[in-house]
Amino acid sequence: MFTGIVNGIAQVISIDKKKQLYTYTINFPSVLLNKLQLGASVSHNGCCLTVKKIDNCYVIFDVMKITLEHTNLGFLNIGDYINIERSVKYGDEIGGHIVSGHIMNTAEIFKILKSDNNYIIWIKVKHLSLMKYIFYKGFICIDGISLTIVNVIKNMFCVSIIPETLSLTTIGYKKVGELVNIEIDLYTQITVDTTERLLNNFLIAYK
Repeated sequence: MFTGIVNGIAQVISIDKKKQLYTYTINFPSVLLNKLQLGASVSHNGCCLTVKKIDNCYVIFDVMKITLEHTNLGFLNIGDYINIERSVKYGDEIGGHIVSGHIMNTAEIFKILKSDNNYIIWIKVKHLSLMKYIFYKGFICIDGISLTIVNVIKNMFCVSIIPETLSLTTIGYKKVGELVNIEIDLYTQITVDTTERLLNNFLIAYK
Protein backbone atom coordinates (compact mmCIF):
# COMPACT_ATOMS: atom_id res chain seq x y z
CA MET A 1 0.00 0.00 0.00
CA PHE A 2 1.15 3.52 -0.82
CA THR A 3 0.02 7.10 -0.23
CA GLY A 4 0.79 8.88 -3.49
CA ILE A 5 3.48 11.00 -1.82
CA VAL A 6 6.60 10.40 -3.90
CA ASN A 7 9.74 9.82 -1.80
CA GLY A 8 12.13 10.74 -4.59
CA ILE A 9 13.16 10.05 -8.17
CA ALA A 10 15.57 7.37 -9.40
CA GLN A 11 17.32 6.69 -12.70
CA VAL A 12 16.98 3.65 -14.95
CA ILE A 13 20.49 2.19 -15.37
CA SER A 14 19.79 -0.88 -17.50
CA ILE A 15 16.91 -2.79 -19.07
CA ASP A 16 17.18 -6.50 -19.86
CA LYS A 17 14.41 -7.27 -22.35
CA LYS A 18 13.33 -10.88 -22.53
CA LYS A 19 10.18 -12.30 -24.12
CA GLN A 20 7.23 -11.14 -21.99
CA LEU A 21 9.55 -9.99 -19.18
CA TYR A 22 11.72 -6.90 -18.67
CA THR A 23 14.25 -6.62 -15.86
CA TYR A 24 15.05 -3.08 -14.73
CA THR A 25 18.08 -1.94 -12.74
CA ILE A 26 17.37 1.32 -10.92
CA ASN A 27 19.93 3.57 -9.21
CA PHE A 28 18.34 4.41 -5.86
CA PRO A 29 19.44 7.50 -3.91
CA SER A 30 20.72 6.56 -0.44
CA VAL A 31 17.64 8.04 1.24
CA LEU A 32 15.44 5.49 -0.56
CA LEU A 33 17.63 2.51 0.37
CA ASN A 34 17.11 2.68 4.13
CA LYS A 35 16.09 -0.80 5.38
CA LEU A 36 15.07 -1.87 1.87
CA GLN A 37 14.87 -5.66 1.69
CA LEU A 38 14.37 -8.36 -0.93
CA GLY A 39 10.68 -8.91 -1.63
CA ALA A 40 9.73 -5.38 -0.59
CA SER A 41 7.05 -3.53 -2.55
CA VAL A 42 8.12 -0.29 -4.24
CA SER A 43 6.03 2.04 -6.38
CA HIS A 44 7.55 2.94 -9.78
CA ASN A 45 5.53 5.68 -11.49
CA GLY A 46 2.65 4.41 -9.37
CA CYS A 47 3.12 0.74 -10.30
CA CYS A 48 3.85 -1.69 -7.46
CA LEU A 49 6.93 -3.83 -8.16
CA THR A 50 8.80 -6.33 -5.99
CA VAL A 51 12.49 -6.00 -5.15
CA LYS A 52 14.34 -8.88 -6.84
CA LYS A 53 17.93 -7.99 -5.96
CA ILE A 54 19.90 -5.24 -4.22
CA ASP A 55 23.49 -4.52 -5.28
CA ASN A 56 24.75 -1.51 -3.32
CA CYS A 57 22.73 1.43 -4.72
CA TYR A 58 21.34 -0.62 -7.62
CA VAL A 59 17.93 -2.22 -7.10
CA ILE A 60 16.58 -4.75 -9.59
CA PHE A 61 12.93 -5.40 -10.47
CA ASP A 62 11.11 -7.70 -12.90
CA VAL A 63 8.18 -6.37 -14.94
CA MET A 64 5.81 -8.90 -16.50
CA LYS A 65 3.98 -8.70 -19.83
CA ILE A 66 0.61 -7.57 -18.44
CA THR A 67 2.27 -4.72 -16.54
CA LEU A 68 4.18 -3.65 -19.64
CA GLU A 69 0.91 -3.61 -21.61
CA HIS A 70 -1.08 -1.51 -19.14
CA THR A 71 1.53 0.97 -17.85
CA ASN A 72 4.16 3.32 -19.23
CA LEU A 73 7.02 1.24 -17.82
CA GLY A 74 7.47 -0.50 -21.16
CA PHE A 75 8.30 2.87 -22.75
CA LEU A 76 11.15 3.64 -20.34
CA ASN A 77 14.65 4.04 -21.72
CA ILE A 78 18.04 3.85 -20.06
CA GLY A 79 18.71 7.21 -18.39
CA ASP A 80 15.05 8.00 -17.74
CA TYR A 81 13.93 9.00 -14.25
CA ILE A 82 10.92 7.56 -12.45
CA ASN A 83 8.93 8.46 -9.35
CA ILE A 84 9.65 6.19 -6.40
CA GLU A 85 7.62 5.59 -3.24
CA ARG A 86 8.42 3.03 -0.57
CA SER A 87 5.43 1.12 0.80
CA VAL A 88 3.68 2.66 3.79
CA LYS A 89 4.05 1.05 7.21
CA TYR A 90 1.66 0.93 10.14
CA GLY A 91 1.76 4.28 11.90
CA ASP A 92 3.10 6.23 8.90
CA GLU A 93 1.37 9.44 7.90
CA ILE A 94 -1.08 9.13 4.99
CA GLY A 95 -0.21 12.41 3.30
CA GLY A 96 -2.05 11.78 0.03
CA HIS A 97 -4.68 9.05 -0.29
CA ILE A 98 -4.64 5.25 -0.15
CA VAL A 99 -3.02 3.87 -3.32
CA SER A 100 -2.71 0.17 -4.19
CA GLY A 101 -0.08 0.43 -6.90
CA HIS A 102 -2.36 -1.39 -9.35
CA ILE A 103 -2.48 0.78 -12.47
CA MET A 104 -5.85 0.91 -14.22
CA ASN A 105 -4.36 2.02 -17.54
CA THR A 106 -2.41 4.79 -19.19
CA ALA A 107 -3.74 8.16 -20.29
CA GLU A 108 -2.33 10.80 -22.62
CA ILE A 109 -1.19 14.29 -21.69
CA PHE A 110 -3.37 16.48 -23.91
CA LYS A 111 -2.38 19.99 -22.87
CA ILE A 112 -0.03 21.72 -20.41
CA LEU A 113 -0.84 25.25 -19.25
CA LYS A 114 1.92 27.23 -17.56
CA SER A 115 1.55 30.65 -15.97
CA ASP A 116 2.85 32.48 -12.90
CA ASN A 117 2.80 29.99 -10.02
CA ASN A 118 0.34 27.76 -11.88
CA TYR A 119 0.95 24.50 -13.73
CA ILE A 120 -2.12 22.74 -15.08
CA ILE A 121 -2.12 19.46 -16.99
CA TRP A 122 -5.06 18.23 -19.06
CA ILE A 123 -5.16 14.46 -19.45
CA LYS A 124 -7.11 12.50 -22.06
CA VAL A 125 -8.49 9.13 -20.96
CA LYS A 126 -8.39 6.38 -23.60
CA HIS A 127 -11.00 4.14 -22.01
CA LEU A 128 -14.29 5.98 -21.49
CA SER A 129 -15.42 3.38 -18.94
CA LEU A 130 -12.98 4.96 -16.47
CA MET A 131 -14.59 8.40 -16.68
CA LYS A 132 -17.41 7.42 -14.31
CA TYR A 133 -14.81 7.27 -11.53
CA ILE A 134 -13.34 10.70 -12.31
CA PHE A 135 -15.09 13.73 -10.85
CA TYR A 136 -14.44 17.27 -9.64
CA LYS A 137 -12.39 17.37 -6.42
CA GLY A 138 -11.93 13.60 -6.51
CA PHE A 139 -8.63 11.81 -5.89
CA ILE A 140 -6.54 10.33 -8.67
CA CYS A 141 -3.01 8.94 -8.78
CA ILE A 142 -0.89 9.95 -11.78
CA ASP A 143 2.53 8.32 -12.17
CA GLY A 144 2.44 7.60 -8.45
CA ILE A 145 1.46 11.15 -7.42
CA SER A 146 -1.68 11.74 -5.38
CA LEU A 147 -3.54 14.61 -7.05
CA THR A 148 -6.92 16.32 -6.88
CA ILE A 149 -9.05 16.63 -10.01
CA VAL A 150 -9.72 20.28 -10.84
CA ASN A 151 -12.06 19.94 -13.82
CA VAL A 152 -13.69 17.28 -16.00
CA ILE A 153 -14.80 17.69 -19.64
CA LYS A 154 -16.01 14.70 -21.69
CA ASN A 155 -13.12 12.21 -21.75
CA MET A 156 -10.59 14.60 -20.22
CA PHE A 157 -9.73 15.92 -16.79
CA CYS A 158 -7.15 18.32 -15.42
CA VAL A 159 -4.98 18.58 -12.34
CA SER A 160 -3.09 21.53 -10.89
CA ILE A 161 0.49 20.88 -9.81
CA ILE A 162 2.03 22.81 -6.90
CA PRO A 163 5.71 23.91 -7.07
CA GLU A 164 6.70 21.37 -4.40
CA THR A 165 5.40 18.50 -6.52
CA LEU A 166 7.12 19.88 -9.62
CA SER A 167 10.45 19.98 -7.80
CA LEU A 168 10.26 16.52 -6.22
CA THR A 169 8.78 14.41 -9.04
CA THR A 170 9.10 13.85 -12.78
CA ILE A 171 5.73 15.42 -13.61
CA GLY A 172 7.24 18.75 -14.65
CA TYR A 173 9.34 17.05 -17.34
CA LYS A 174 6.35 15.44 -19.05
CA LYS A 175 5.43 16.59 -22.54
CA VAL A 176 2.20 16.71 -24.52
CA GLY A 177 1.50 13.30 -26.06
CA GLU A 178 3.33 11.31 -23.39
CA LEU A 179 1.53 8.58 -21.48
CA VAL A 180 1.07 8.60 -17.72
CA ASN A 181 -0.09 5.82 -15.41
CA ILE A 182 -3.41 6.38 -13.70
CA GLU A 183 -4.95 4.66 -10.72
CA ILE A 184 -8.53 5.49 -9.78
CA ASP A 185 -9.29 6.08 -6.11
CA LEU A 186 -10.27 2.67 -4.73
CA TYR A 187 -13.10 3.97 -2.55
CA THR A 188 -14.60 5.91 -5.45
CA GLN A 189 -14.53 2.77 -7.59
CA ILE A 190 -16.17 0.68 -4.87
CA THR A 191 -18.91 3.28 -4.33
CA VAL A 192 -19.68 3.68 -8.04
CA ASP A 193 -19.62 -0.05 -8.83
CA THR A 194 -21.71 -0.98 -5.79
CA THR A 195 -24.31 1.69 -6.58
CA GLU A 196 -24.52 0.55 -10.21
CA ARG A 197 -24.94 -3.09 -9.19
CA LEU A 198 -27.67 -2.29 -6.66
CA LEU A 199 -29.56 -0.13 -9.15
CA ASN A 200 -29.32 -2.81 -11.84
CA ASN A 201 -30.57 -5.46 -9.42
CA PHE A 202 -33.44 -3.19 -8.40
CA LEU A 203 -34.45 -2.55 -12.02
CA ILE A 204 -34.29 -6.27 -12.87
CA ALA A 205 -36.40 -7.16 -9.84
CA TYR A 206 -39.16 -4.72 -10.79
CA LYS A 207 -39.33 -5.41 -14.51
